Amino acid sequence: MVSSAEVTDRGFKYDRRWILVDRNNKFITQRQFPQMSLLQVLVEEHGLRVFLLGELTRQIVVPFEIGEKEVEKVTIWNAVCDAINVSGELDHWFSNVLNKDCKLMYMPDETMRPVDTTSGYAPKGKFTSFADAYPFLLMGEASLNDLNSRLQEPVLINRFRPNIVFVGGYPYQEDVIDDFVINGVKFTGLENCSRCAIVNINQENAVKEKEPLKTLATYRRNINGIPFARNVVHTGTGIVNVGDEIFLV
Repeated sequence: MVSSAEVTDRGFKYDRRWILVDRNNKFITQRQFPQMSLLQVLVEEHGLRVFLLGELTRQIVVPFEIGEKEVEKVTIWNAVCDAINVSGELDHWFSNVLNKDCKLMYMPDETMRPVDTTSGYAPKGKFTSFADAYPFLLMGEASLNDLNSRLQEPVLINRFRPNIVFVGGYPYQEDVIDDFVINGVKFTGLENCSRCAIVNINQENAVKEKEPLKTLATYRRNINGIPFARNVVHTGTGIVNVGDEIFLV
């Protein structure tokens, strides 16, 4: 968690500008490799410090400045876009930690990946980084509290990986939020996020569990899946701070 973040043309600065791919340059995620949940990241002045949860001796810095590199094509879902390999040293470190032969790729500023999801939403002029489909995921704290009231063991919000969380309001209010403004930046909710089994991975130990998807399915399932949180795009740039008000428009 950070106290503030810069909104850029494709989402928060540094947010998912890096991706791990296999040797065929296809993206890999916690879906196949739950141990990825143990990778923790700190934003520092010159790069991202990545370390393994519970093993602070196993850490490395991913630099912000990479230099000239040959462009390669990487595949993420239905998108193919340009990326560059950060370094062989980092490839080796991640491959060793994850016990999976992989490469760390970076999205340069020249790469503009349009928002184009498998569900058919493709808003013109909207871009994202290496996120599944959208630059932002909006979630209300009240929704998590309601879910946890139904569970025998409460879960943490990191199961759902939202990057905008609001307090107040009522449970699942984000389902119906369309246009809103935070500190002068306009956001638009486009569709609710249908959750996959990643939410069942305990982010503290990488163990796959049955909850919370099992319980969510009992009261949230619809024809599109099991929605929890809302996918969002934006217009404009600026700074968003913890504590900023959300204005519905």
